[in-house]
Amino acid sequence: MIVSHIVLKNWRNFQSVDVELGNRVFLVGPNASGKSNFLDVFRFLRDIAKPGGGLQKAISDRGGLSKIRCLAARKKPNVEIEVSLAKSATKETLWKYALGIKQEVRGRHDTLLTYEKVWKGNQQILTRPDSNDEQDKLRLTQTHLEQISLNQEFREISKFFDSVQYLHLIPQLVRNPSAFPGPTIPGDPYGRNFLERVARTTEKKRERLLKKIEEALRVAVPQLKNLTETKDEVGFPHLEATYEHWRRRGVKQREDQFSDGTLRLIGLLWSLLDGDSLLLLEEPELSLNSGIVSKLPALMHRLQQQKKSRQRRQVILSTHSAELLSDKGIGGEEVLILSPSAEGTEVKVASSIREIRDLLEGGLSIADAVLPKTVPKNIKDFYQTDYQTELF
Repeated sequence: MIVSHIVLKNWRNFQSVDVELGNRVFLVGPNASGKSNFLDVFRFLRDIAKPGGGLQKAISDRGGLSKIRCLAARKKPNVEIEVSLAKSATKETLWKYALGIKQEVRGRHDTLLTYEKVWKGNQQILTRPDSNDEQDKLRLTQTHLEQISLNQEFREISKFFDSVQYLHLIPQLVRNPSAFPGPTIPGDPYGRNFLERVARTTEKKRERLLKKIEEALRVAVPQLKNLTETKDEVGFPHLEATYEHWRRRGVKQREDQFSDGTLRLIGLLWSLLDGDSLLLLEEPELSLNSGIVSKLPALMHRLQQQKKSRQRRQVILSTHSAELLSDKGIGGEEVLILSPSAEGTEVKVASSIREIRDLLEGGLSIADAVLPKTVPKNIKDFYQTDYQTELF
């Protein structure tokens, strides 16, 4: 399944959002426009649905509802989220989940449901508040989504949200996980336990995935051969590869000798291949050579096509990279443009803007047609003022 449509009201930067989503989505916009906050909608739903989570914890982990509510909300303070889940191949809507929340005025100041609704196809199968909620208001502090005893009819939605993966791999954490003590962040978004995750995979699957990654890496790191998983004398897992150079047999290196870019690329490729749930990526171009970045969209597409149709992951990623967006295989319908304003960030599909659509039909890439629209309006004034200050 994929998230085929999302509607937001008063979520973080966004006063109002209503957009279609496809199998691949590129979020483009200036700094502080809300790209990370858009991704966080899906993490928020995951945090509600996962075991040990729930609505109150998901809100608390984000600093309370006041930190989530859009500053432009004013007279309409309720936060609302609605997502449609569809078959990735046919886009036929299978489920729709809608949630409205508000801050309790008196008492414990919990977050309360204003509504929770579920549709299976075109049939609505849940509407809250119901009569039980009216008799016991405390029930409104929890969603049915998070309760196994109450979500049996739509547990498929709960499982989908729980499987959402966010990745922003930090090479230093991969190389030295023991150097960063403290509890592990749920979902391991920064790759602290990435090597353990690889080691826990069955041997047959692990060898198959590492072989595919090795083949893909030859574009970026042509000297790298024979990527394998191994263990040291105390049983700790490592990635190991042979680097060809002037010596006839080359030299073996482990992940602590890989470059930041190589490690991030391995983590990205592994995530694309290992799993079929929604994958959220934040600036995958970091630490990578611009020539490699320009090939990322095609590489991601090729790896996805190697999987069975029902196993292909929906990928939503944020980026600032002109090189990544220069791939002419990226369609305007795959790109969301985030534009900040005094009333919150607006989100539009690139192909819905006639000027951009004409440029794309004329043969320009997304980088050429869209990125100029994301440059802050006052950036020229800033540099002109800064230049004049230096002169005087």
